Amino acid sequence: MPELFGQFQGLVSSILWLGAIGLAVFGLIDALRVPTDAFPYAGKRTKTLWLVILGVAAAVLLVAGPLNILGLAAVVASAVYLVDVRPAVKQYRGRPGTSEGPYGPW
Repeated sequence: MPELFGQFQGLVSSILWLGAIGLAVFGLIDALRVPTDAFPYAGKRTKTLWLVILGVAAAVLLVAGPLNILGLAAVVASAVYLVDVRPAVKQYRGRPGTSEGPYGPW
């Protein structure tokens, strides 16, 4: 019976680890695809800073995992990007003042 509990605990730990790394890597790839001007336009920190934060978060999660204080901080940083910064920079459609529709220039 203790072996079954240990295997279950290992499975849950692996799922949490993969989910946390997926969160950080998705955020990193998304931040790479966003134009540099979108971050100040949305009132957020610079793209470079977010790339560093998300890169460090992914590295910490890869090495330490999500089940310690550094891993928890990395998960929180990734979640802040995905919940707060990503929706704000998604609204950026190019230079302010240009006439663009929802699918690009008219």
